Amino acid sequence: MAKIDSLQSMLFDGDERVTLFVDIILPVPVPKLFTYRVPNEFNKLITEGQRVIVPFGQRNVLTGVIKHIHQNPPKEYEARYVLDILEATPAFNSIMLKFLDWIGAYYMANPGDVLNVAMPSGLKVSSESLVQLNPVYAKDELLASDEEIVIDYLAAHEHIPFQEIPHLVGKKNISKLVKSLLEKEAILMFDKIKERFSPKTITYVRLNPGLLTENELQSVFERLSKKSKQEEVLLSYLRHLPVLENPSLNEKGIKKEALILSGCSPSSIKTLESNNIIESYQRIESRFEQNLNTEEAHPLSGEQKEIVDQLLASFEQKPIALLHGITGSGKTEIYIELIQQVLNNGQQVLFLVPEIALTTQLVVRLKKILGDLVGVYHSRFSDNERVEVWQGVQTGKYPFVIGVRSSLFLPFNNLGLIIIDEEHEPSYKQMDPSPRYHARDAALMLASLHHSRVLLGSATPSIESYYHAQQGKYGFVELNKRYGDAILPKIEIADIAHEKKKKTIKGHITSQLFEAIGSALSKDKQVIIFQNRRGYAPYLSCGVCGWTPHCPNCDVSLTYHMYKNELRCHYCGYAEAMPPTCEACGSTEINTINYGTEQLEESLKLLLPENKVARMDQDTTKGKHTFEKLIDDFSNKRIDLLVGTQMVAKGLDFDHVSLVGIFDIDRMIHFPDFRSTERTFQLATQVAGRAGRREEQGLVIIQSYNPELPLLRHIIKHDYKAFYEEEIEERQKFYYPPFVRLIKLTIRHKEARLAFDAAYQLTDLLKKHITNEKVYRPIQPVIGKIRNKYLQDILIKVDRNTVHLNQVKLEIWKCAQHVLASKELKGVQIIFNVDPV
Repeated sequence: MAKIDSLQSMLFDGDERVTLFVDIILPVPVPKLFTYRVPNEFNKLITEGQRVIVPFGQRNVLTGVIKHIHQNPPKEYEARYVLDILEATPAFNSIMLKFLDWIGAYYMANPGDVLNVAMPSGLKVSSESLVQLNPVYAKDELLASDEEIVIDYLAAHEHIPFQEIPHLVGKKNISKLVKSLLEKEAILMFDKIKERFSPKTITYVRLNPGLLTENELQSVFERLSKKSKQEEVLLSYLRHLPVLENPSLNEKGIKKEALILSGCSPSSIKTLESNNIIESYQRIESRFEQNLNTEEAHPLSGEQKEIVDQLLASFEQKPIALLHGITGSGKTEIYIELIQQVLNNGQQVLFLVPEIALTTQLVVRLKKILGDLVGVYHSRFSDNERVEVWQGVQTGKYPFVIGVRSSLFLPFNNLGLIIIDEEHEPSYKQMDPSPRYHARDAALMLASLHHSRVLLGSATPSIESYYHAQQGKYGFVELNKRYGDAILPKIEIADIAHEKKKKTIKGHITSQLFEAIGSALSKDKQVIIFQNRRGYAPYLSCGVCGWTPHCPNCDVSLTYHMYKNELRCHYCGYAEAMPPTCEACGSTEINTINYGTEQLEESLKLLLPENKVARMDQDTTKGKHTFEKLIDDFSNKRIDLLVGTQMVAKGLDFDHVSLVGIFDIDRMIHFPDFRSTERTFQLATQVAGRAGRREEQGLVIIQSYNPELPLLRHIIKHDYKAFYEEEIEERQKFYYPPFVRLIKLTIRHKEARLAFDAAYQLTDLLKKHITNEKVYRPIQPVIGKIRNKYLQDILIKVDRNTVHLNQVKLEIWKCAQHVLASKELKGVQIIFNVDPV
C-alpha cells in the first residue's frame, strides 16, 4: 500500500498529471492479467482490490478486480480505459489478493478461474439490451400491426428491455420485427450496465407524524366516518401499533403487506396515502431474519473442559491442531466454547462444513446460541443472498460464518480461528471447474496469512492429517468418550453368502438385519439404512442377449430410476425413457441388475407396510428446503425407517435411532483407488455413529460377502489407530500420500486417438524435463469417456520434501503448453489436478 500512496502523492505534482495503469484480474480463462489505463478523474479514487468495469472484446464489458497500480503502459497493445469504479472500499483486501495468488499458483489455475470462484455472481455487473424510440422518427409511413404496438408503447415509455418485446407482441421470434424497425430508423438499441445485486426492500406504512395526537386523530376519524374501508385501515394500524401511548412506534410503522393480510383494502391504503393521512416508504431489510429462540450452550463435561484447555495450550505452540473425537463425543460443544472465546476477543471465526444441507441441525443450533452474529454461506443461496452475507462479513455484521468451501473467499479482515469439521471429507475438494482446490489445505494457507489458528475435527481423520499430527507438525488432542452416558454401538457382520445358501435372505436384506429392524421398530425406535448408490438399479440387462443400455455421451451404463421410469446418466445428466423391449434382440425380458436406494426403499415398504419408510438421496433433496423437511420429519418420529446415501452419514444427531444397516460395503472396499479402504472405514464409522447416541447402546449390522476382511475387523472394534497403522505402512511401501504429493493431468478430446497421442507426447516431455520425480505412463480412467470427451490420466508423484515444487509445476505447465500448441493435437484439453482425492 505504501507504493500506491507514493504514486498517488505524485498525481498532481505541479501542473503535471501522472498517467496511471492498472493490472486487472478478469473472469476469463487465460493465464495473465490485463492492463488498462486509468482516467485522470479516477486517479485519486483507484485502489488495489476494487471492482471496476472495463471493456473487453468488441461489445463486452466485464467486472474485474485491480491487482496492481503502476505507471507502465503495456508494450504489446494500447491500453483501453477503465470505464467505472464500482466501490470506494475495496471488495478484496490485501490478504484476499495474496490468497487468490496462492490458490492460482498452488493449484495451477488461471487468475480468472480463481476470481470466478472467489467473487459471487451478484458482485459482477451485467448488461441489459434496451430499446427506445428514435427521437427523430416521424411516424409517416405504414407500419405492420406488431410494429404499431411497439412504437405506441415506446411513445408512452422511455424504453423497454429487449427480452420483453416478445411478451408485448405475443410472439417468440421477434428478430424480423426488430430488424424492420431498425431499418426504418424508428428505434434505437443500447446496452445498459447494471449491478446484479439488489438489496431486499420492504414497503412500510406509518401515520403522518402530524396526526399523533388524540385531537388530530379524532378529526381524521370524523372525516372518514362514511368511508368504512379507509376507516378500517386506520383502526387496523392502531390495533397493531398503539402510537398514542408510544409515539416512537410510529417511526418504523408497519409492513404494508401486514395491513393487507389483516383484511385492509390496497386501494383504501393508497387513498389514505394520497390524502396525506398515512405515508409509505421503502426500508432495506436483511434476507436472513432471525426467528429462533436463543439458548445457552450445553455445559461442558469435565472431560470436554480438559479438551478445551489442551487445545488452547496446543495453539500456544502450533497454529494447527487436530481434534480426534469419536462419534457422539460432543465435539460441537467444544467448537462452540472456542468460537465464543474468539468472538469475545473481537475476532472473526470461519466454521467450514463439507455440505451445508447436511448440517442443518448444526446451523440451527449455532444460530440459537450465537443469534444475529451468524452468517451462513453456500451455493443454494441466491446471488443476492450470497452478496448480502459477503457484505455482512465486510462490515462486521457477521463475525461468525458457517459455510462450505467457497466461504474461504469471503472478505475476512480479522480472522482468529478456522474450524474444519469432518476434515476428512472428500467434498472439501472442488472437482470442476478450475481451480480444483482443497478447502482444508487452502484454509491452512488462509490462516497463515491472517496469523490465525486452525482446528481440524473428525472421528475418522484423513490419513494425511493424522500423520502430520503424529509427526508433530500439528497439535493433537483426543476425545475417546461419548458425551453423557452414551456408549459406542455394537457392530455385527451379516454374511450374505451364507444366508444366500440357506435361502434366508429377503430381496437384498439378510434375515439377521431384517429381524433387528423388526425388533427396533417394535420398541418404538428408528432405523437408518445406508446404501451409497442412488437410483433403483445401477443398470439393466437383457435376459436373452445381455444387451445393456449405455449413455451416448459417457462410457457408463445408464442407471434405472423407477420413480420417473427413466434411465439416467449420473455423469452428464442424459436421460431417456425406460425401453419396453431390448434394442438389440427385441426381447421383453429386461432385468434390473443390483440395487440402489430407490429399490431398497421399495422393498422395505413392501416388507413393512405398517411403518413409514422414506429416502434421503440427491433425487429426494433437490428443493431448497426438502432436506430440512426430511430431517424434521425423522427427528419428530414421523418417519420410522430412513434409507439414504452418504447424506445419512454426516453430522446428524437423532435421539431415537437404535439400529443402522450398511449395504454393499464390499463394492466400496474394492473400488480401484488407493484411498478406497480409508473412505470405506470413514463412511462405515460415520454412519455407524448415528446409532445409540443417548443412554441405550445402538446396533450396527454390516452386510458383506467377506466377513473376515481385516478392514471390517477394525470397523467392528472402532479401532482407528490399528487401521491407521496398517494403512500408513501400505502408503509408505507404495509411495502414496502423505509421503508424496500427487499431481494428476487429465487429457481429453472428442477423438480417442488424439487424447491417446497427446497423453503419450506429454508423458515423454515430462520424463525429459522433470527427471527427479516419478511420471507414470498414461492410463484410461475407470470411466474413459465423459460428456463426449475421451480421457487419459497421467499421474506424477512429487517428493513431499522437495523445495522445488513451484519449479516442478512450471515445467509441467510448459510441457502442457507445448502439447497444446501442436497443430496435430488441435482441440486437446489438459486438466491440472494438484492433490487429487
